Amino acid sequence: MEMRSGESADLVLRGATVLDSAAGIEGQHDVVVREGRIAELAAPGAADATGLEEVDAVGLHALPAFFDPHVHLRTPGQEHKEDIETGARSAAAGGYCGILAMANTDPPVSSPPDIEALLADARSVASVRVGFLATVTKEMRGEELTEMASLRAAGAAGFSDDGLPIRSAQIFRRALQYQRLCGGTISLHEEDPDLYGDGVMHEGPVSAALGLAGIPSISESTMIARDTALAQYENARIHLLHLSAAESVAVVRAAKAAGAVFSCEVTPHHLCLTEEAVRTLDPHRFKMSPPLRSEADRQALIEALRDGTIDCIATDHAPHAVEEKEVPFEQAVDGVTGLETAFAALHTHLVLPGAIGLDLLVEKLGSGGEPFGVERSSLAPGSEANIALCDLSAKWTVGEEGYESRSANSWCAGEELTGRVLMTLAGGQVAYRLRSFSLGVAA
Repeated sequence: MEMRSGESADLVLRGATVLDSAAGIEGQHDVVVREGRIAELAAPGAADATGLEEVDAVGLHALPAFFDPHVHLRTPGQEHKEDIETGARSAAAGGYCGILAMANTDPPVSSPPDIEALLADARSVASVRVGFLATVTKEMRGEELTEMASLRAAGAAGFSDDGLPIRSAQIFRRALQYQRLCGGTISLHEEDPDLYGDGVMHEGPVSAALGLAGIPSISESTMIARDTALAQYENARIHLLHLSAAESVAVVRAAKAAGAVFSCEVTPHHLCLTEEAVRTLDPHRFKMSPPLRSEADRQALIEALRDGTIDCIATDHAPHAVEEKEVPFEQAVDGVTGLETAFAALHTHLVLPGAIGLDLLVEKLGSGGEPFGVERSSLAPGSEANIALCDLSAKWTVGEEGYESRSANSWCAGEELTGRVLMTLAGGQVAYRLRSFSLGVAA
């Protein structure tokens, strides 16, 4: 993973409420950052701020910065939608200190030079650490494996044909055998194309009422059952992308209980929305793959988050051009953006109503790198400064001030959210500061 080299942070967050359950830290502190590392957690007002920028953080929360293992940066080939610089800026605005980019670009990331070029670009322009996955199969055709060992040697963080499932069980089994030798987790888009068919939304009463072709939830769960069984048989490591259905949760729970070792994620939009939103026929906000499902599915996902069945939250940040979305719902491309809004949306929809605690939200937003060997951020003294400074009471309207992302297809565009990231430190550097939020003056 790479990011641009910049000036290390030297600052103190005065009187911040620090929450890092993994490190056993909860309370009000002066958070002292020197040369990009957390030097001290002092009593409020007690830290020596000589030579440091002082930030009035009373009433604000300092959280371990987040990590997203599922982001689409659209480079190479579609930089008009997003590129490494704008994607990293968008991540920093959402409180993220690191992201992993998917390989289904145009052309797909399938060779060592592809990976090397992307990492070089990230070293030049990325404000947070960015890693890149390579495809499992050449050009994502599902027919022939890429040179996975060479890709790993070039710096690939893992492998994925995201956007498409690996249809052939035999090809997938060979990929697992290869992965076991070269390392690197395989991230899987789990949909059976034969069951998915020409569906454009969840199969259920809403699809019937709208007259739209439906996608059955078993198109996801049956592929998960196949792939977790094969991964357990081959003792290989997989990560399941964007779970959306109660049946999928049941399969995952049973597979883990049987001893299978793998990880899985859920997106903010699947935790917050249901198929009812599709009644608006708004493809900008509600056309995605997998589709928004039923309230029962949503509740099953929330419970799986609470009981640890689901390991992390990932945005599946998928920028698109306006013209790709301003078409009839059936014809619109799948995908929504989410990096800048994930924390605020989940705080609004789940934490404030009491569905989950703030500590669990912070844990699940921060643990997305672990399946790929990236440790979660820590606020313990001595740690690299990766901090999301948030105002939990701030109310703001999504999109009203524009976006850091190059695209505007946010699933919560126009919605008033409560809770906002004001500043992000990533890799020991100040990666983002809300324009209206002042750092203060040097002491």
